[in-house]
Amino acid sequence: MLIGIGLGPGEPEYLTLRAVRLLKEADAVFVPGRIAFDLVAPYREAEILEFPMTDDETVIAACMERNADRIAPVAATGTAVLGLIGDPNFFSTYSRLCEAIQVRHPGIVCRTEPAISSITAFASVAGVSLSEGFMVTDGPDEVPCRIQLKVRRPREAAAHLRELGYRSFILVERMYMGDTRVYRDRELPEQSDYMSILYARR
Repeated sequence: MLIGIGLGPGEPEYLTLRAVRLLKEADAVFVPGRIAFDLVAPYREAEILEFPMTDDETVIAACMERNADRIAPVAATGTAVLGLIGDPNFFSTYSRLCEAIQVRHPGIVCRTEPAISSITAFASVAGVSLSEGFMVTDGPDEVPCRIQLKVRRPREAAAHLRELGYRSFILVERMYMGDTRVYRDRELPEQSDYMSILYARR
């Protein structure tokens, strides 16, 4: 198994308790650079892998293949961890790496552990409230996904979003509360708990 672990926005004390435990328990830990290496260092030795900052897709693909091949022997028989700055699900190279692993080493399971992301950290450092809603993008004006909080009537919300061009939906209800439920597309219930999040994709 390969676990992409979010290390947070760079503040050492923002690592989660779960991240620290998984770093200590892993058979091997990999990181993409010196900043991540320094965050992991108090808990584990780690191997730095090369993830070049470039727009050259040929270079990126070759890099992902090399790193997939390096990680696979550990992940195939035990637990490998890749520690990443921020959160592995926000504009991270982790998804590209997992795609390469699935192609070159099918059968290896990839999953993620969340962290304090740069988005929430930014709001704290900048002293701004994001309670009115916001769009997050790394450049494009049009984004394919939308996340809506506090969804009490998910079917009704999905019907409205379909009129705006959204086609795929996932509802997570009472996340991490012991009775978590995940609904997809046509499974969406008529009503849901206040602690519900709806993901929509065009």
